Amino acid sequence: MDQATLAALVTTAAFLGFFHTLTGPDHYLPFVAMSRIGRWSLPKTVAITLACGVGHVGSSIFLGILGIALGTAVTRLEWLEGLRGNLAGWLLLGFGLAYTVWGIHRAIRNRPHTHLHIHADGSTHDHSHGHVDEHAHVHQDEQAASMTPWILFTIFVFGPCEPLIPLVMYPAAKLSFWGVGLVALVFSVATWATMTTIVVVAYLGLTKASFLRLERYGHVAAGLVVTACGAAVQLGL
Repeated sequence: MDQATLAALVTTAAFLGFFHTLTGPDHYLPFVAMSRIGRWSLPKTVAITLACGVGHVGSSIFLGILGIALGTAVTRLEWLEGLRGNLAGWLLLGFGLAYTVWGIHRAIRNRPHTHLHIHADGSTHDHSHGHVDEHAHVHQDEQAASMTPWILFTIFVFGPCEPLIPLVMYPAAKLSFWGVGLVALVFSVATWATMTTIVVVAYLGLTKASFLRLERYGHVAAGLVVTACGAAVQLGL
């Protein structure tokens, strides 16, 4: 095995894992937005981010290893990865739009309104409130919150790591099976570390930014963020 070549591939894998994630806001913004509006704890946010990252990278590694084992041409795998990327973009866009519409509906439904209260002494006062805390509304919010991580995981499983197979795994396969494993591991760790680091930093920063508490329109804002990420994927940004 050419140790110098393997070292170069490992270095490339680490850089690509970092750069691919950093330049793709869809790798972290959906988690930041959904964790804030869903009031996820930091451990839960990190766990969901990592789970989606494992699905995201793992699916591409599986296809890469399968293609290498079957002797499939790299151009065919690139075509399949492109198809998966297009599908993931549409899924992210669709989820974002659906969540935005749901958020708008929720905001309209929870529009504050005023009641006139008359006291025994004849004095009156206006009492303004919404219905965010009603049981039915809380139950619906809990259902949406429980579904969101699974939807994100499904989308990320379909989302490919475009540079992994043609630039890293195929060259490593010419060296050894262990070379493929090492390169895939380094790429994965770099991707997961970058995703979680950005999400944690953003989470902590937004926690301190009390002025960003949108409350009534928070779900709309989160949906728009996810929609923008989906649109960026479709536009190749």
